Amino acid sequence: MVNNTLSSYTASTTTIQRTQPTKSADVGLLWKVASQPAWLVFAAAVFLVCVPVFIEAPLVRSLPWLSLALTAGWIWLSFKLMSRPSTYVWGDLLLGFSWSWLAGSVYWGWLRWEPLWHLPVECIGLPFALWCLSRNWGKIGNWFYLGSLLGTVLTDVYFYLVDLIPYWRQIVRVESTLEATPILQSALAQVQTPWGQAWALTLATVLLTVGLLSLSGKQRHWYAFSGAVLSTILVDCLFLLAAVFA
Repeated sequence: MVNNTLSSYTASTTTIQRTQPTKSADVGLLWKVASQPAWLVFAAAVFLVCVPVFIEAPLVRSLPWLSLALTAGWIWLSFKLMSRPSTYVWGDLLLGFSWSWLAGSVYWGWLRWEPLWHLPVECIGLPFALWCLSRNWGKIGNWFYLGSLLGTVLTDVYFYLVDLIPYWRQIVRVESTLEATPILQSALAQVQTPWGQAWALTLATVLLTVGLLSLSGKQRHWYAFSGAVLSTILVDCLFLLAAVFA
């Protein structure tokens, strides 16, 4: 009788242990999520800021609805990646990128003729990002979005301070490189004034300082933020080179 009772108890205990996750399994899942190197997150953030300049910009001018529809694809892919511990980090980062892509599609697809609408549209994902961060969720992607937004804000501030807005309105209306060349050269002359150079140096210093200080956090969400901020300088330099060699 006693032996039968002990056997039944042992069998039931074994069943419970098999159906309940162990602490070691939980630790393994957490390790997979945390195993992505921070520098790789930084590199991915730089890539995600720079690539839309060469891919989304021409796409949205010719096929704005397709660019807008791709936002849903990025969001779907981000949640797909986040469902697996080994790719959670990249899904998180891609979700933040989705907000930047959405804003770019809306603005450059239909509102690019009015610079005043640029920052309001770029802030389209800000409530969601702040809500998620207040709940400590999606830190990598949301900090990436905030870094990208900060870079956009400072770039637009520079356009206002140096009075480049009129050239913005002109350049988005031309259809050929030949028409754009004199506009870019006029804008470049404005940038090369002492006022333009002083503000370029000031805002670049702000971006560089914020970006480098963020790296001292040694956490992946700060690396994503830093990558987005520092790559703004790179993108702005690319536009400057385009104007110089136009």
